[in-house]
Amino acid sequence: MNYRLMNLHDIDAIVDIEREAFTAPWSAEAFRNELTHNLFAKYMVMELDEDVIGYGGMWLIIDEAHVTNIAVRAEYQGKGYGKSLLREMMRTAYFLGARRMTLEVRVSNERAQSLYRKMGFVPSGVRPAYYSDNLEDALIMWAELEPDSDDHAEFAGAAEVEGERT
Repeated sequence: MNYRLMNLHDIDAIVDIEREAFTAPWSAEAFRNELTHNLFAKYMVMELDEDVIGYGGMWLIIDEAHVTNIAVRAEYQGKGYGKSLLREMMRTAYFLGARRMTLEVRVSNERAQSLYRKMGFVPSGVRPAYYSDNLEDALIMWAELEPDSDDHAEFAGAAEVEGERT
């Protein structure tokens, strides 16, 4: 498994993952803008045998990291890769100065919520009608970041991020 910063050459693979994971996928242009114009944005890819199988994005603002999206290719879901990617995002955010991380998750996405809770996230509120595709509410979750996020509870195996845009 290899983690690295996303670059413009990754966009086609990322857009493919977007289409698999989300009902309202981001466009290639949206990712291009994030990578070239958003100074707060940090995006990383997860590679297995030189193939991009997942990615995650966050905005780093002062000492907080806001996860914008995280997704793993459908064929790799349920195997712990989502947990691994989120752990790496948490480590990276801490390394870059963040001490807290937040995200939004669909209230119906119990699978992702379970993973986030196992990684130390706790619910802190709801954003009504947050998702534009169906006006579903979003659960706001926060986690305190630690020097090594590996100390969180071990992955139980069943919960895995299918794809979550926050």
